[in-house]
Amino acid sequence: MTSSNIVLPLSSAEKIASYQLLPPNGLRSEAAQAAHRINILNSWGPGVINPGSRVLEIGCGQGNCTAVLAEAVGPTGHVDACDPAPPDYGAPFTLAEAQKHLSESEVGSRITWHRGKPWESAAEPERRWDVVVLSHCVWYFKGRDELLNILAGLKPKVAEGGKVCIAEYALHATEKAAWPHVLAALAQGTLQALRTEESSENIQTPLSPIQIKSISRDQGWHLDSEAMLVPEHGLLDGTWEAGSVASQNFLGEVEQAVASEDWKSIAMLKAMRASVLVATEAVGGVKNTRTMDVWTGVFSAKRDQES
Repeated sequence: MTSSNIVLPLSSAEKIASYQLLPPNGLRSEAAQAAHRINILNSWGPGVINPGSRVLEIGCGQGNCTAVLAEAVGPTGHVDACDPAPPDYGAPFTLAEAQKHLSESEVGSRITWHRGKPWESAAEPERRWDVVVLSHCVWYFKGRDELLNILAGLKPKVAEGGKVCIAEYALHATEKAAWPHVLAALAQGTLQALRTEESSENIQTPLSPIQIKSISRDQGWHLDSEAMLVPEHGLLDGTWEAGSVASQNFLGEVEQAVASEDWKSIAMLKAMRASVLVATEAVGGVKNTRTMDVWTGVFSAKRDQES
């Protein structure tokens, strides 16, 4: 990537990470998270998110991407960050604690937090955003219809010439050591699909890039550009997810969450876990597991003649 295509330099990752509420010795890990979001931002390209941009971030969580967006829009821009999770969700810090800390940082005045859906607010019917961001949140949705409804509802809320920018795991691994992450994600997604009761797991509906693009197209969004990123070693999401499925706790969840008479599904999930164990062994253990590739896409509203 040439310097002319860089929205934020990677050298700003540690500074942005310092805005976050961190555990002892947590700066290095958070800097890797910030660097990953910077790479995502840069993959969307120059001219998409600029100083002064009005950004709506859907599925902001504790603000890992929010901080990067706030840095990018500068003091004249603003980020409306929304997430439906309850304030006490999350560990080691809750959503409320993390968001409050970020609000008190250097970029805090550029951020407004929302529990609801600000694009549906009747109080500001004329409000528009230059860019809508969905970064690593699609897999949290309970089903494809949630993404479908969001994209449909955003059409009148994106300013003329504005964009919808999406980033999500690609279910593909350029690095061999990332395949355990792919297998673990599919196992977790399958477990959620078979549960008799809902859960708050971070993988609910692991849609592929092809599925995301298809849903977007059906809702009147045109794909302007896309990219594939290979995460750096410091991004530990793959290690965490593979470790979760490889643990005995996953077997316990399967037994508790899936109807006991559905023995075929239970057998399938146990086999999927076994594939994760084999894959992690092949790369030298869970700690050597990498994070899978990440797909990013930029969409604009279709013109009438394209519909």
